Amino acid sequence: MAEKKTGIDKSLIRELANILNETDLTEIEVEQEDMRIRVSRERAPQYIQAPVPVAQPAFAATIPATASVAATPTTTRDPANVVTAPMVGTCYMAPAPGARPFIEVGATVKEGQTLLIIEAMKTMNQIPSPRSGVVKEILVDDGRPVEYGEAMIVLE
Repeated sequence: MAEKKTGIDKSLIRELANILNETDLTEIEVEQEDMRIRVSRERAPQYIQAPVPVAQPAFAATIPATASVAATPTTTRDPANVVTAPMVGTCYMAPAPGARPFIEVGATVKEGQTLLIIEAMKTMNQIPSPRSGVVKEILVDDGRPVEYGEAMIVLE
């Protein structure tokens, strides 16, 4: 008679957690015989409530501001102005490595104009602008994975 293993295989859990970190997945599940292990993590929220205005100290103007293209939004957005990912894949901002990006913040785009490319299953999918407008924010980084429904671009 085979002896059943009791307890939790911590090394397997660590290995699964490492796979999550390496692949940028949000969850992974493994089932062996009568044991099932599921490891998951939460992503940062896409939207947060606008902060209440607070008086800034006089020295605040001397602190250099740093901006990130994929910074967490600080205001709520009209969903009609947000372009979301229609599929899961890798986001590319230019048609080729080293090429000029399709769009930049402040650029005027026309309906149907390519905003970026999402590579899914070795296929490059051009993502068109759903309407004309001005690019207000770019919420994704070049070469990074995007999930279905993830906010990518804000048009004004």
